[in-house]
Amino acid sequence: MESYGYLFANITSEFLLLLVLISPTARWIQDGITIAGYHGIEEELNQLLQPEGLFVDDDGTAFIADSGNHRIVAWKEGDNVTGRLVAGGNGEGPRMDQLSRPTDVVLDKKDNSLIICDPGNRRVVRWSQQCGTTCGEIVLDNIKCCGLAIDDKGNIYVTDTEYHLVKRYEKGNKIGQLVAGGNGDGLDLNQLNSPNRVCVGKDGAVYVSEYDNHRVTKWLRGTNVGIVVAGGREDGVDLEHLSCPQGIAVDDKNTLYIADMANHRVIKWLSGARKGEIIAGGNGEGGNANQLTCPLGLSFNRHGDLYVSEWENNRVQLFYIHKIK
Repeated sequence: MESYGYLFANITSEFLLLLVLISPTARWIQDGITIAGYHGIEEELNQLLQPEGLFVDDDGTAFIADSGNHRIVAWKEGDNVTGRLVAGGNGEGPRMDQLSRPTDVVLDKKDNSLIICDPGNRRVVRWSQQCGTTCGEIVLDNIKCCGLAIDDKGNIYVTDTEYHLVKRYEKGNKIGQLVAGGNGDGLDLNQLNSPNRVCVGKDGAVYVSEYDNHRVTKWLRGTNVGIVVAGGREDGVDLEHLSCPQGIAVDDKNTLYIADMANHRVIKWLSGARKGEIIAGGNGEGGNANQLTCPLGLSFNRHGDLYVSEWENNRVQLFYIHKIK
């Protein structure tokens, strides 16, 4: 029998998304498979340019924020030939059929829509999957967003890199509630410094990766200070350190999975541990199957396989999980 533990990557089971069973001792095959991009850096649908956040649906479809091409593309598992345009792709601009440097994307399965960080236009947009690539609508405006998450009630969480905070927004409400930071940029535990990505644990705790503080902090419901749960000891290359962390996910045992960007690796960090362990990359920067270069986004499919987007390699890598029989 296979041994597993639950993993919730940004969205909980009410949305029937990414309720994945992963063993606490799970390992991933170290040679990744390119499932998107790596065919040059132009704007054809078999290419990516500076991909950032990504989200993998329960059917194996990866939605990728193709930042340099100002679009969101969908890549179905097993199709390594070409992607499908699902938002933007009409040049950079502020029209409702355009995006400008999108950085993150999540899927709201309840109404089959994508929610997208569109920082070049200082907005968050919702894009219905029912009406093609011309149906964007503004959810939030005048916000320099970077990362997104959604919880089991449909609330969205947005990082604001201008004011160094994270807010939670109820569906249809543009007045957000502060859940992390909001006291200027800094190292104090009531502060954030360049919050990039966010994820939500099953208990409602909010986790934030901080690019300039080289740490991940955890913010419990109703508190105004965070807890350092990974990194936070300046930037560095040993396993006690992070360097410019980006995409994150958390499981039901509060194990964190972190795209450790400047160290070109993905780290698993057990709850309460002093240091992490490498689960992908960590073999120097490069384009080989066992290497990563500037990983920004990560997500898991329902089998526990790991997807990683790479800014510099213009690709998404898939690392299969070892099955324990």
